Amino acid sequence: MGRVDMVESARKIAWAITGAGHFLPECVEMLGKLSNADVFLSKAAEEVLKMYDLEEKITKNAPIVIRDHMASAPIVGRFAKGTYCALVIAPATSNSVAKFVYGIADSLISNLFAQAGKSLVPIIVLPTDVEPELNSKTPRGNVVKVYPRPIDLENVERLKSFPHVTVVLNTQDLEKCLNIYL
Repeated sequence: MGRVDMVESARKIAWAITGAGHFLPECVEMLGKLSNADVFLSKAAEEVLKMYDLEEKITKNAPIVIRDHMASAPIVGRFAKGTYCALVIAPATSNSVAKFVYGIADSLISNLFAQAGKSLVPIIVLPTDVEPELNSKTPRGNVVKVYPRPIDLENVERLKSFPHVTVVLNTQDLEKCLNIYL
């Protein structure tokens, strides 16, 4: 890889979306402002994006959209090649966070997390379950109370101790963190 290629790829971000509705509209809005982010969608993310009527915003704005259709996820090799300067996983469901914490890499998103970590690529995670009580908007705009389980809150705390992983607790902190890589 030549010097020019390294400079170009050093600014490219991989952004993974899981099947969470909490924080989803704000994350899609942020993604719409980026020209350097390839988007990776879990199967559940595709479903939830449709529920929130946000699918077109992703496919229209992202240079590349990669969907979870392969068991082995060979696309994650891009981290070892230096294609991305950072991995953003936002929003991240409690299921995804648990997989990250316990080393399970059985889906596109969990494989992205594992391979970025093995390649020492910085990872930014915005978990959905960050407080004992949350207000979350449904696809219809109603606000519902959500009470994360103690294990979900514990997993977020465990994830904070991982090397090269930054856990942000809201979209404002995510935006500040992203500015480092833009």
